[in-house]
Amino acid sequence: MVVPREHGAWGMLLVPLATGAVAAVRSGINGGALALFVLAAMSLFWLRTPAESWLGASPIKAQTACERKVVLRTILGIATLALASVGALLWNGNRGLLLIGAIAMLVLAVQAGVKKLGRKGRMPAQIIGAIGLTSTAAGAYYVATGRLDRTAVALWLANWLFAGDQIHFVQLRIHASRADRFQEKLQQGLPFLLSQIALIAVVLAACRFGVFPGAGAAAFLPVLLRGTLWFVRKRQALDVHRLGFSELGHSVLFGVLLCTAFLR
Repeated sequence: MVVPREHGAWGMLLVPLATGAVAAVRSGINGGALALFVLAAMSLFWLRTPAESWLGASPIKAQTACERKVVLRTILGIATLALASVGALLWNGNRGLLLIGAIAMLVLAVQAGVKKLGRKGRMPAQIIGAIGLTSTAAGAYYVATGRLDRTAVALWLANWLFAGDQIHFVQLRIHASRADRFQEKLQQGLPFLLSQIALIAVVLAACRFGVFPGAGAAAFLPVLLRGTLWFVRKRQALDVHRLGFSELGHSVLFGVLLCTAFLR
């Protein structure tokens, strides 16, 4: 009731945050502001789960008086921590966080509307929500350097593109878990394959026009390869836990490669 259950969402929050912080090394890091931002980002993300449990908007609800009391205390504690850290950041002049926060709030509102579409809106809602989660890349870079510039936006965009590909691939693996032959996989995975092609085009265009450093394209190669190879590999039984750890590994590898590209 009080601990976020979305393990993938933790990765989409923390890996972008790490890439933003590491990419700021070349410009010098404001360690105090960065520590406050990490605290703010994690507490705001954590706050959602107990709030939904207390309001009854989650599958796992606080039902008894004792459960509601525990959840409410958790909400108040985390909210106090979040407000204190955000307040300290704004007090010290990090007003650019207001723009990032406004975009994230708008995204959450759009996501809530898309969720109402039911099953058809599940994956689009996740991809839209990833815009808010990956905003930590821009936020971490901004508070560490004091600049909300093209690099901050590029880090945000790169992490969101990667997150969107991950979400689509995981949904494909779940819904096409029984697909065996290439023709079956192609039939069910054609939208994903087209999205892979679109991802390649967007990344190459971003490198061509200087949004990403030239080496930034290499960060996407492992996930593009794993997505393409799925179509030609023999069918394997779906192991959700194994898939989760595999995607976590891809997230870490992507973060390392992206940081390397931005530090060159």
